Amino acid sequence: MIVRPERLRDLATTLLERRGVPSDHSRLQADLLLEAELRGLPSHGLQRLPMLLSRLDRGLADAGKSGTGTWRRQAFLSVDGERGLGPVVLMNAMQTLQNALGETGIAIAAIRNANHIGMLAYYAEIAASKGLIGIVMSTSEALVHPFGGTKAMLGTNPIAIGIPADRPFVMDLATSVVSMGKINNHAMRDVPIPLGWAVDGKGHLTTDPQAAKTGAIAPFGGAKGYGLGLAIELLVAALAGSDLAPAVHGTLDDIHPSNKGDLLILIDAAAGNGRATSLSGYLEQLRLSPAVDAQNPVAVPGDGARRRRAGTMQSGIDLPPQLFEQLMALEAA
Repeated sequence: MIVRPERLRDLATTLLERRGVPSDHSRLQADLLLEAELRGLPSHGLQRLPMLLSRLDRGLADAGKSGTGTWRRQAFLSVDGERGLGPVVLMNAMQTLQNALGETGIAIAAIRNANHIGMLAYYAEIAASKGLIGIVMSTSEALVHPFGGTKAMLGTNPIAIGIPADRPFVMDLATSVVSMGKINNHAMRDVPIPLGWAVDGKGHLTTDPQAAKTGAIAPFGGAKGYGLGLAIELLVAALAGSDLAPAVHGTLDDIHPSNKGDLLILIDAAAGNGRATSLSGYLEQLRLSPAVDAQNPVAVPGDGARRRRAGTMQSGIDLPPQLFEQLMALEAA
């Protein structure tokens, strides 16, 4: 089902505003969901909107809150998200940190009690566009098994890094092989998942996305991904005071308050040793370096998302018919 981006942006904004979400908050939340679709990341796109609307309806997300920050140190902001929408809380924290960078050059916001923040690249790219280095981390429910294990014990624990350049470096990756949102998207489309993505509830490798939802996702890169994921799990929980994965709820359900944690680090690139101006040239050298396949030149993280976005803006967004019908039903209700 091909749908124009403008139609989906208006639809998402309308559905949010009907639930009392202020217009500026609605636009931000809708923009984040749409950007995920445009960049080829439907796992963090509009498939999450019905659950978010339900969370608003049930009082698990507070439409008007943007979080309250307390400076614990000169460069450390502790944020109570007040059950606000994740993008609203994080962008409010980003603005607060940005205002402090003139004094500190670097600042950290540790966030708890906020709803799902979605695609982390969104925030890292905004930071880079402002001439800032942005690092974003988040945790989730226990969805990933440890290296050598079969039981879900860690979150997918993504990290994104944005670095200013003519075409900014924007890396965004989960520390699991895939996100649970991608497995949910395969289930929605009734498409098998590749072998190695996940195990079922009995610890056996599976290609059935429904079985994977009751099992555990593998860490990427074996022990290395497990170690990085665990480091993010501990770092976010230690600084934000949020729960650890086995006790986390609220990013995939409409039953519990969200008790995962988020971490945002902003660094004024101009506060460094002045090498930032040479980064663009180096990134271009990488892009022009010899490729295995001449038809597929070397890319830098962020390039693929920008290319997919440009194409999708022209062609429209391919939504699963089931999701489109669900959104149409919500609009008609």
